[in-house]
Amino acid sequence: MELRSLGYRTDVLLLTLGGSVVTDAGEYLVVRTPANPTFWWGNYLIYRTAFGPGDLERRLADFAREFPGAEHVAFGIDTVDGLVGADDELAAAGVQVEPSVVMATESVVAPARPNTTSTYRFVEGDDWAQVLELTLATAEMTVDDGYREFARRKVANERLLVEAGHGKWFGAFDGDRLQASLGLMFDGHGLARFQNVQTHPDDRNQGIASTLVHWASTYGLGEGGATTLVMVADPEYLAIRIYRALGFRDAETQLGVSIPPAS
Repeated sequence: MELRSLGYRTDVLLLTLGGSVVTDAGEYLVVRTPANPTFWWGNYLIYRTAFGPGDLERRLADFAREFPGAEHVAFGIDTVDGLVGADDELAAAGVQVEPSVVMATESVVAPARPNTTSTYRFVEGDDWAQVLELTLATAEMTVDDGYREFARRKVANERLLVEAGHGKWFGAFDGDRLQASLGLMFDGHGLARFQNVQTHPDDRNQGIASTLVHWASTYGLGEGGATTLVMVADPEYLAIRIYRALGFRDAETQLGVSIPPAS
């Protein structure tokens, strides 16, 4: 089940650590997360090649067969060049193509304007309830009951990973109030992957995120024993500039292809 994409390789690592099941179907991998069936990127197919003419219909049939009853459709493409293929065909079918920048570094530099007013420490115990609320506060979609349940299950799984010793969760606090958080998970062979860097809307533009990422990176490359840190970022989101300023370099483009549930 070798994957070329560093992004998907670390995605699959984290999912399997959390209890997801990955099977090799030859042309594609099947990723299943029974504990969170509405998690698109925990229940999807990873194809080894980009789309060619006519592939969409066949791949939709593959997905329907592997995930009968699913309301969403989600595909990963195990390439690194950002080329999805069959662009006109996918656009005509209303398919969403989501590129992400996979970033990596072996060292970090301190932020130019570090935040010194917040307290930085590991997330533990009752802090996890605030991680869930922060996740909901930073959501880019309407937070309905379905999304709240999805987020609850996802945060519960992240806590299990930390408590099982696979990584750490880091937080920035104003007193006892969580302002920002992120996870850093380790593969045990030198790679460490960041998870869910999020800052409350009321606490942005204060240098908190860059200070938190730098602290977590320093921990990962030191006490954590990692030699390479991996971050996956939205190329359109402002936070990518923070990561580049801290020393992360663009390594590859990761492609996700999806069709959301019908309204």
